[in-house]
Amino acid sequence: MKKRVLFGALAAGMLLALPVTAQAYDVSELQVNIWDNNQLAGLQEIADAWTEQSGVKVTINVVDWDNYWTLLEAGASGGQMPDVFWMHSNTAQMYMENDLLLNLDDYIAADDSIDLANYYDGIVELYNSNGVQYALPKDHDTIALLYNKAIFDKYGVEYPTDDWTWENVRDAAAAITEAGAADGVYGYAINTSNNQDGWYNIIYDYGAQVITDDHKGTTIGSDEAKAGMEMMRQILEVAAPQTTVAETGTDSLFLSGLTGMITQGSWMINTFYKGENSADYAWAMLPYADVNGNGACDEGERYSAYNGLGWAASYQVADPDAAYSLISWFCNEENQIKQAELGVTMGGMKGISESFANAFPGMDVSAFTRAEEEGDLFFRPYTRNTTVWEDAIQQSGAFLDAWQNPSDPAVMAGACDAAQAIIEEAIANE
Repeated sequence: MKKRVLFGALAAGMLLALPVTAQAYDVSELQVNIWDNNQLAGLQEIADAWTEQSGVKVTINVVDWDNYWTLLEAGASGGQMPDVFWMHSNTAQMYMENDLLLNLDDYIAADDSIDLANYYDGIVELYNSNGVQYALPKDHDTIALLYNKAIFDKYGVEYPTDDWTWENVRDAAAAITEAGAADGVYGYAINTSNNQDGWYNIIYDYGAQVITDDHKGTTIGSDEAKAGMEMMRQILEVAAPQTTVAETGTDSLFLSGLTGMITQGSWMINTFYKGENSADYAWAMLPYADVNGNGACDEGERYSAYNGLGWAASYQVADPDAAYSLISWFCNEENQIKQAELGVTMGGMKGISESFANAFPGMDVSAFTRAEEEGDLFFRPYTRNTTVWEDAIQQSGAFLDAWQNPSDPAVMAGACDAAQAIIEEAIANE
C-alpha cells in the first residue's frame, strides 16, 4: 500500500509544536484501541485533558489481545483501522514495512515537546523502519518475582529476597509443593507462553540469547542456553504440572492461592494490587544465575527482559494532525509522568520510573525499577515475523515434551536444539 499524503497543518508547512487549541481539527472524535483494561481509566483521564483543549472527543476501546490483532489486520486489509492504537514488537515490523502506519518524522521534527533522545533507545529503534519513525514510545516494562507471603508462612518457607538465585527458587518451590500436596498448593507455576515474563530471562542469565542483537540469529541451542533451561527443567519438576497450568493459567493459580510464586511483568501489577488477598502479595527482583560460582550477583548474571509499546496512527486516519497531537500528548514529559503516577505503567521516557514505584500505596513494587538500576536489561527478542518462530517453539513437540515431562535433562537439551532450528528457519524465510 502507498502512504497517504499528509494534509492539514503539515501540508501547509505550519509548525506543529503549537498548543492543541491553536488549530481546528477536521474530526470531532478519535477512536483509540488498546488491549489492557487495567490501563483504561488512567489513559482516558489523560486523553480527556487533551479533549478539553482540542475539542476532539477520544473514545478508548479495549479489545482483548487476540481479537485486537485480528481486527487490526482486517482493517489494514481493506477495512477501517482505528485512528490511534498500540503497536507491539511482535508485529511492528510488518506494519511499518507495508506502510500501514502514519509517518511521524515531520511531526516530530516540528514538535518541541518530543525529543527521541529522552526515550528508551530500544523502544525508539523498534518503531523505526528504514529511518522513518512510525510510533512514539508509550511505556517500558520489566519483570519481577511475585510471591504469596501467606503460603510461605503456612509451610514454613523463608520469603524470597533480592539475593536469591534460581536454585533458591527451585528449593523453595520444592518445599512448598511437598508440604502443600494435600492442599493442592504448588511452589511455582510457569507456562511455555511465559517467555518475556519467564524463561527468556533465565537463558540470558546463563549467557545466551534467544535472538542476537542484530535480530538475525539465535544462540538458544548453545551450551549456555542449555544450562539455563536445565535450571528451568529442575524448577518444572517441582512446579505445578503443565496440565494444571494449561487449564487454569499461572495468574489464576496465584490469585486462587494455589501457587506460592510466579514471575510477572510490571504491566500486570494492577491485577494483583487489586486482588482480594493483595496484602499477602509481595515482589522481589528476579533471581540471578551464579554462573561465576562466587555467591554474589555479578554483571550479566541477573537479566530482566523489557519491552515497550508504541503509540501509532493509521496511515489512512482522517485527520493526521489530530492523531499526532493526541500521540504527542500521551508521550510528552508531563503525561508520561502522569501515566506513571496513576499506576498505568512505567513510562517510555527515561528517568521517571520512581513516579511509578510510588503509585501503589501499601505494595512495594520497587523490584521493577531496581531491575534497571541493579541488574541488566535486554530488549524482548524480536525479528520481522516474531510470532512465526515464537508460536512454533511453544507448539513444537520437543518443547512441549520437555515441559510436560521434565524428568529427563536430555529432552530439555533437545528442545533447545529444536528451538535453534525453528528460529533459524523462520529468520531465513523472513
